[in-house]
Amino acid sequence: MKDKNVAGILALFLGWVGIHRFYLGQVGLGILYAVFFWFPLIWLISLIDAIVLFSMNKEVFDVKYNKEVWQRQQQQPDFQRRRPTDFDRREMRPQAPPPPAPKAQANRPNLYKQTGLEKFKDFDYAGAIEDFNKSLEIAPQDIATHFNLACAYSLVEDKKKALSHLDKAVQFGFKDFQKIKEHHALAYLRIQKDFDQFEENGFRLLSKTTNIPVDNQGDENLLASHPDLLDRIKKLAELREHGLLTEQEFETEQRKLMGN
Repeated sequence: MKDKNVAGILALFLGWVGIHRFYLGQVGLGILYAVFFWFPLIWLISLIDAIVLFSMNKEVFDVKYNKEVWQRQQQQPDFQRRRPTDFDRREMRPQAPPPPAPKAQANRPNLYKQTGLEKFKDFDYAGAIEDFNKSLEIAPQDIATHFNLACAYSLVEDKKKALSHLDKAVQFGFKDFQKIKEHHALAYLRIQKDFDQFEENGFRLLSKTTNIPVDNQGDENLLASHPDLLDRIKKLAELREHGLLTEQEFETEQRKLMGN
């Protein structure tokens, strides 16, 4: 067995005459070093050889210079190559089964609520509605989700569903009625004829026991007439301000209201 440290020391001190090459079994290279030992280049090469040998991985050295011995070792079973250590003995003992994985927490985060908010901010109202509805399957009484759905349905002009989710938000504890009166996303809802009655009823839908259906007129036209002319014009201006009406649509509907 050749030792890489011995070879490195020979290369460092006697490498100029090729002693380390003879030690490694490279007789031809050893003779070449010995013949040209008086060249300064041979001294530099032997120094490089020493550095390479010292820095070489032991297994790489054995593969290259102790090839036959290394191959015989590799053919032996592991237990013949080394004695078992204390760590090996511990590994051979029967192991206890791993503990069961912890159960998922019941209060897992509602990802659909977050993705619905992101889609809403990106003006993807249809996608926001889909995610908010999935969110309600996880938390059916979530006040914020019902309010967000009311806003999204208002923006896509679905009056019935917007009122329904706003009613549920109030039912489950929503109290910021000023936000209902001012939130830009609910502008379409506020100009509907049903909204006044909805507001008078404490922002709740009429009870079915009154025998008055919640919406017996179907979806009203967004720009239908309204008895209060000034209030109607104000609400049209609010829609225009928030981009729900173009300037041309605003002027056309304003002329209709004025009777022109």
